[in-house]
Amino acid sequence: MPELPEVETIRRVLAPQLTGRMAVSVSVRTPGVIAYPSPAEFIAGTAGKTIKELCRRGKFLIIRMDRGMRIIVHLRMTGCLLITPEGYPEEAHTHVIMKLDDSNELRFSDTRRFGRLWLLDNGKDLLTGMDRLGPEPFDHIDASYLRQRLGKSRRKIKQCLMDQSAIAGIGNIYSDEILFSAGIDPRREARTLSQSEWQSLAMMIQERLSYFIEKNTITPEEYLESKGRDYRNTPFLQAYGRAGEPCKVCGSRLEHTVIGGRSCTFCPACQH
Repeated sequence: MPELPEVETIRRVLAPQLTGRMAVSVSVRTPGVIAYPSPAEFIAGTAGKTIKELCRRGKFLIIRMDRGMRIIVHLRMTGCLLITPEGYPEEAHTHVIMKLDDSNELRFSDTRRFGRLWLLDNGKDLLTGMDRLGPEPFDHIDASYLRQRLGKSRRKIKQCLMDQSAIAGIGNIYSDEILFSAGIDPRREARTLSQSEWQSLAMMIQERLSYFIEKNTITPEEYLESKGRDYRNTPFLQAYGRAGEPCKVCGSRLEHTVIGGRSCTFCPACQH
């Protein structure tokens, strides 16, 4: 699933191409991807609207339009947004196409069909779950907040980092990377962390996410050519997906475990 750095990359690529464009028409080929309202209402409420900006909240993308309307997009596991020239070869499993007034098209495709779109006016975030999101990692996340919010929890610290009600946007990949850089064993209960560890964790949340946003930088042309899936973080990952390989810091063998039903990779020597 795309996490905050990937979703922010998508936002940065698409926002300049979408801002100021009008949705001339919309077609919905797979009604099930429209979570709210009905597909017919989604089409009627979107066509003719001008896009004001493309924002991000946690792992959600928000297309703000005039008259107070918003299209909320959650990509889930395999969802993809592309802006293409008219007539550009379609991706398989293309479910929604918005024709823009510059002859380009905004297309939503999703192989597994878990992704969802909502068309909302103000005050309906509870339909998407965005009302339950915690603060953004770059907004007011410090050691004091983390300790107050998570410091009494018996849950493993990796689970706490992935709790979207505590911090918005962190998933399986970057919880591994953050904990590795902070030197904290992901299997520890949050209540066992010291003040210095909370400080290190707060610092690494912001540092690691900023780092991977930078590493994911891609041009619009490269993004389209790769069909929106050329995330460039893999060579820079220190823990996630590297179980059995030597630690890049100490050379110890990275270990794999499962925490809260999610895979986890860590260094038994560096993280304690």
